Amino acid sequence: MNKKSEMSFLSHLEVFRWHLIRSFIALLFFSILAFIYKDFVFDQILLGPIDPYFPTYVTLCKLSRFLGIGDFFCLNEPIFELININMSGQFSAHITTSLFAGFVFSFPYIFWEFWRFVKPALYSNETKLVRGVVFFTSLLFLFGIFFGYYVIAPLSVNFLGTYQVSSSVPNQISLMSFISTVVTVCLVNGIIFELPIIVYFLTKLGILTPTFMRIYRRHAIVLTLILSAIITPPDITSQILVSFPLLILYEISILLSARVLYNQSKQGV
Repeated sequence: MNKKSEMSFLSHLEVFRWHLIRSFIALLFFSILAFIYKDFVFDQILLGPIDPYFPTYVTLCKLSRFLGIGDFFCLNEPIFELININMSGQFSAHITTSLFAGFVFSFPYIFWEFWRFVKPALYSNETKLVRGVVFFTSLLFLFGIFFGYYVIAPLSVNFLGTYQVSSSVPNQISLMSFISTVVTVCLVNGIIFELPIIVYFLTKLGILTPTFMRIYRRHAIVLTLILSAIITPPDITSQILVSFPLLILYEISILLSARVLYNQSKQGV
């Protein structure tokens, strides 16, 4: 193992405590920054999906004209107007959003602290096999956040914010409801994009094999469609947009799992 001497259980707890403290400090630091620059966080980022000039809507509008269907996918005015119905609603939204932004920006450092705690328990050859895990884990997480923000969140906001059971029932969306939708969609996609990393470690532990994943590929497709239906609004376009990268990640995970087993066989593990 990497450490020259074994540590007691209490010593491990003490080390883990300091990793948690440093992680919390990083989270607090970025959350405070997000809290201070609330105009940028809210006006430029969080409230972007209700702006008709949001990049996703502009792209859809150009696609609509390219396909020869005019302005069918174009938005000419804001989707809806947000309202606040609680005395502390806007302050609570400010705190919640700052914590979420702080977590996103500090995620690479937090995972790095977690990795520093786990790494000494690995053998030197195991450490070499997982080189770059912090970089790739952080990269996949951020890709998932961006995918959720630029693809799924705008479609969810557009569909749910404009859907009406009757013209006599206007939509008045509360600020917290809007924030909850956008934050949940982004965070869930960030977690989903960690699938290759999860498969990698499960394969290393001998729990998962590429053969198993190939045999149950059809079951995985069904689960993917179910998951897509849960995290997206109930329209087929959004479900396809979520399902497609999930299926690609699944196929990449199969190749990654096979690669891990190949390397283990070469090393006689």
